[in-house]
Amino acid sequence: MAVPESARAFVADLISRVRQSQNRWRIVFPEGNDERVVAAAGRLVRENVAQPLLVGKAPSNAPEGVQFFDPASSPLTRNYVSLYRERRRAKGITEFEAQEAVRKPEFFAALMVAAGDADGTVGGAVLSSREVLKAALQCIGPAKGTRLVSSVFVMAMPDPGAGHKGLMAFADGSVVIDPSAPELAEIAIATAESTRTLIGAEPVVALLSFSTKGSGRHKQVDKVSEALRIVKARVPELNIDGELQADAALVPEVAKLKALGSTVAGRANTLIFPDLNSANIGYKLVERLAGASAMGPFLQGLAKPANDLSRGCSSDDVFHTAVVTCLQCQQALSQRP
Repeated sequence: MAVPESARAFVADLISRVRQSQNRWRIVFPEGNDERVVAAAGRLVRENVAQPLLVGKAPSNAPEGVQFFDPASSPLTRNYVSLYRERRRAKGITEFEAQEAVRKPEFFAALMVAAGDADGTVGGAVLSSREVLKAALQCIGPAKGTRLVSSVFVMAMPDPGAGHKGLMAFADGSVVIDPSAPELAEIAIATAESTRTLIGAEPVVALLSFSTKGSGRHKQVDKVSEALRIVKARVPELNIDGELQADAALVPEVAKLKALGSTVAGRANTLIFPDLNSANIGYKLVERLAGASAMGPFLQGLAKPANDLSRGCSSDDVFHTAVVTCLQCQQALSQRP
């Protein structure tokens, strides 16, 4: 299936925006001995996009400009053991348990970010999503004022008229299985920020349901309506509406019939699904039947950037996820007091 032009334009725009930054973000990869990761790291250096830091022993043919860190011999390890114990003090972590954790590459990489020795981390080429997320949550933790870490897919559509120049944000298709109304509100707020950061557009957020504006009655509909109330109270300036059926959120003609007067209906570029079931099914249907490209999932809600790869990823996927992580680093910097 052909890659949509919107996907190619999205990647080109990401790289251009990262290169315009005055910073060369330090991105650490826990799977430093994986061939795909090593190749992507070399490309990041050659194209002057980021400064890659790889966890593992340096191979004899290491790309020029790529740094390697071996947890077994790095002078940073002792500091990270102390940092990890401090972060997990409430759990009663012992010195031995902290040492065992820091020897794991995903924990070493996440602690590099937590300590300020790296700006973001990308893992999951070999590690499972559960391992990557566990290390990020325990070592980096959620952003201030955020209680939930979630994920977003950027969907590049063949139709350039969909969303923003063919790009849309879908959430949450990989982390939060059955969010409560407050959690759904958290996901919506975080995804709106991801739309700004990654897509470069002002978010138009639709809270999806099988009901539009009370056409159906069920506790699942009530959850979406309550999430809308919470978001409006917390972020009154955000352009968000719900509950909306997918056709009402996306098709102007349907919006006029089902949600007349809504500033979101018929023009949404950010779709918040009511649970992981619907989000995961939805993005894969759009990908397989409509020929869209799904990029991600990208994690959102962490204090500092961390992202997860698929174990079937290519070197290009690793490179592109690192570029997204750089943009998240820029956004995190802009939000610091």
